Amino acid sequence: MRLSIGSARQWHWISAAICLAGMLMFAITGITLNHATDITVQPQVRNMETTVPPSILATITALPEGNTQLPVALTQWLKDEKAISPPSNKQGEWDGVELYLSWPGPGQDHWLAIDTQMGELVYEGVDRGWIAYFNDLHKGRNTGTIWKWFIDIFSAVVIIFTVTGLQLLIKQAPHKSSTWPVTALSLLIPVFIMLVFIH
Repeated sequence: MRLSIGSARQWHWISAAICLAGMLMFAITGITLNHATDITVQPQVRNMETTVPPSILATITALPEGNTQLPVALTQWLKDEKAISPPSNKQGEWDGVELYLSWPGPGQDHWLAIDTQMGELVYEGVDRGWIAYFNDLHKGRNTGTIWKWFIDIFSAVVIIFTVTGLQLLIKQAPHKSSTWPVTALSLLIPVFIMLVFIH
């Protein structure tokens, strides 16, 4: 059903208001992603090798083999003593000897391994900075289900914004002869670049 000019204008400004911050973020990160090789950031890397207390090792060896939740005592020890905070919803891989856990996130990666026979913990954490963080948000990389839903809903709102904008253009076209030539450029420019400059 065709929208009236009044309702098109209303939906246009509502959708613009809703997606304003998101459109600004995705536009800026589009530039930073396009120039990723030109932006040099020194990642912050944290490495650790340490001994695990026998009481903590006992809680690990009691785990069933396979993918499993980390024992509460282990996660508390990691947080309090080593400033390592794996997410509570992440499961480790336990093979009866070694417990391995990785938790990548936007702009960062973490992993740890505990050898229960040697009683040793090896950990590495990499933080690639704020630009990498927002670039990963743009791509939906390691962002979780809620953010993926946000991207889908945001995209739907942008479609509403675009369609209602087209509706307003149709209404205004009889009064401005340049409307359709300028609008056509939105299609012709990317198509021309794709056909001529991208091989």
